[in-house]
Order: sequence, then C-alpha cells, then structure tokens
Amino acid sequence: MTEPLVWLPFDPDLLGDPPSGLRYEVVDPTEHVPDSVGDVEFYVPPYQVGPRVGEVLPRMSSLKVVQTMTAGVDNVRALVPEGVTLCNGRGIHDTSTAELTLALVLASLRGIPEFVRAQERSSWEPQWRPALADRRVLLVGHGAVGEAIEARLLPFEVDVVRVARTARDGVHPIEDLPDLLPDADVVILIVPLTEATRGLVDTDFLARMKDDALLVNVARGAVVQTDALVAALESGRIRAAIDVADTEPLPADHPLWSAPNLLVSPHVGGASSAMWPRAHRLVRDQLHRFAVGEPLANVMAGEY
Repeated sequence: MTEPLVWLPFDPDLLGDPPSGLRYEVVDPTEHVPDSVGDVEFYVPPYQVGPRVGEVLPRMSSLKVVQTMTAGVDNVRALVPEGVTLCNGRGIHDTSTAELTLALVLASLRGIPEFVRAQERSSWEPQWRPALADRRVLLVGHGAVGEAIEARLLPFEVDVVRVARTARDGVHPIEDLPDLLPDADVVILIVPLTEATRGLVDTDFLARMKDDALLVNVARGAVVQTDALVAALESGRIRAAIDVADTEPLPADHPLWSAPNLLVSPHVGGASSAMWPRAHRLVRDQLHRFAVGEPLANVMAGEY
C-alpha cells in the first residue's frame, strides 16, 4: 500500500519528529508543480498564499487536508474542494502579531514616527504625548490572537473591553459596538475577514470614535472601508496604525501613504522569528494526528 503523500513548503527535518508512514515532498507550486500533484493527500501551502497556490488545488484529486500557515483562510477557503478538510494556522502567529500590535499602539501614542523624522533632520523636538496607561482599549475580535494581545496589554494598566461575534462571559457581542466606541481611546481590530466583517469600519463606525482615538488594524484590510478611513484621518479627528490594507502592496500613489496621523507597516504581523518554531510544531502535530486517523485541530467550518 502506497504511503500518503504530503506536500510541505519546507524540509520535513525541520519538524523535528516527522511521523513515519507518510511520504514527503518539498513543493512550492508557484515555482513548479510536480507530476505527483494528483497523489497529494495532505497539503501545506507556502506562507504567502497567492492565486497560483490556489490554482493547484483542483488538480489534487487525492487531496484530504489543506493546512495553512495563516490564521485567516479567506484567500483559499473558496478554492478548497468539497469534502476536503481545511485547517488554519491558529496559534502560529499569536505571539508575533500581539507583539506588533503593542508596538503599533505604543509607537502611535508616544509619537515615535515623529521622533524618527526629527532625528533624520538632526532636530531635538520634545513632545507631550498620551500614555497607554489609563486608556480604555476596545479589542474587536477575541480569538487566540485577541487573547494574546490582551495578555500583553494588561501590564500597561489599561481597561480592556472585549468584543466578539457572539457574547460570552466578559465579552460583548459585535452588535454592542455602536455603544462601546464613544468611550474607547484605542480600538484594535483582529477579526477574521468574513461577509459579516467586510467593511465593518465605515463612516458611521469612525464617527462614533472619540476625538483623538487610535484605530489599529491587524486583521485584514477589507475590514476597513479605505475611503472612510482616509477622510477621518484627513479631518484630524482620529489617528490610525495599520498592518494591512485592502490593496497589498499599497501602490505608490495610494492615498493612505499621504494620510496624516497614520502609521503603516507592510503586513508583517506574523513575520518574525517567533513564527517558524510555532509553524513547525503545529504542522508536525497535525501530521501525527493525520497519520493515525485522529481528529485534526483548527478545522474551519463555515464562517468563524
């Protein structure tokens, strides 16, 4: 009996303890698609999930599992054939994304971009800036990454208000947002991109934010209506920091580049040294489950 074939985007030795009874091939389908494509049963796409990664899925006639290394699966969900189990990378990016979120919040509040520009001019320009301490932080999205962000926020002496798709103990439902926004000093977006969250941050959402509040988007660009955000920034009423945009990479003439009071990072929430050890552990554990027929973790089912 032929051993099940696994396509990995990295050397299986990096897993530390790859399960026996499986065959491994290191494949990046954006560069080359081997003839074994029809034999693949367990597929781990490259971290950067582009269109060509999805194009190969219909050719995988033996496919049983797609395991992404991203927390969001909006780029591949519609391309996964019926009957194939889709698992996301929950847990891989919690630490890295939480660190970047805190960096964006602190840099924006304490004016670090302005200090960097002043340094480039050899100019000593002291400023009085708001601290993170004593702020009310509205955390919109309270999955694994949201919990990791909260754990890092709490030592800064903040009041964290949690929001998720559905209410649970200590967590508001997303329907409560209109009443919660006016009291928040910092609003952090970490919701998945679904039809329910696409365009969630619109003109009305931004208008409900208090003056000089900070919006931080580490979710997906399409969660925010770009035109509405640009208008709110240009009014001078709010600040923002974004790691994602509705068009990536941002074109050179995109209005976000010149919007005032905005800090932009180029979608690097998961791109740190913390990512790969966690990715290798997750994939290894999933393969061990797959090899012995145990239920997989992180299975995606419908909207989430």
